[in-house]
Amino acid sequence: MLKRMVVAAVIIASALLASPICARAQDSAPKAADASEPRHAYRVDFLISELEDGKKINTRQYALNLNAGDGDQLKVGTRVPVEVKQGEIQYLDVGTTVWCRLRDRSYNEPSEHGLRDLSWLGSDVMLNLTAEISNFAVPDQQGASMRPAIRQMKIEGSTIAVLGKQMVVGSVDDPNSRRQYQLAITVTRLK
Repeated sequence: MLKRMVVAAVIIASALLASPICARAQDSAPKAADASEPRHAYRVDFLISELEDGKKINTRQYALNLNAGDGDQLKVGTRVPVEVKQGEIQYLDVGTTVWCRLRDRSYNEPSEHGLRDLSWLGSDVMLNLTAEISNFAVPDQQGASMRPAIRQMKIEGSTIAVLGKQMVVGSVDDPNSRRQYQLAITVTRLK
């Protein structure tokens, strides 16, 4: 009986001593965003402009609504059948694809060292994005082949965006003409 009481006392003492240590360890660990705090919603407007000799000749507009921490994409185009071997068809996407991931200061993301605090962003947001534009080459750019030639341009990167301000994220020159393609974004916080 005495042994049981000693064992019980040791267990209770260990539990009482361990609780302050656990509480201190939890206080020093990075904190995730409060689960009850809703993530912020944003609208990202994409403007793809085509310029020739510095003059804007065409503009396309796209938009995505995203929650902080989410990534999404939009695709506009045509699936083109391509014969890779005799009788074997594969489909190739031709058109515009935009993928974007948005993070703001309220979103703490996992990293190899715990949670990465993004509060340093302030009212700005961090974007990772990829824009791919592909189209059919005009006949004089196609060469001698009877099969259609497809031209592709890609802009990929990360940037910090100021809410409500349009900014050019990237631009590419078309090597076969005097044209340039620019990708501009505007991020707006939704209520």
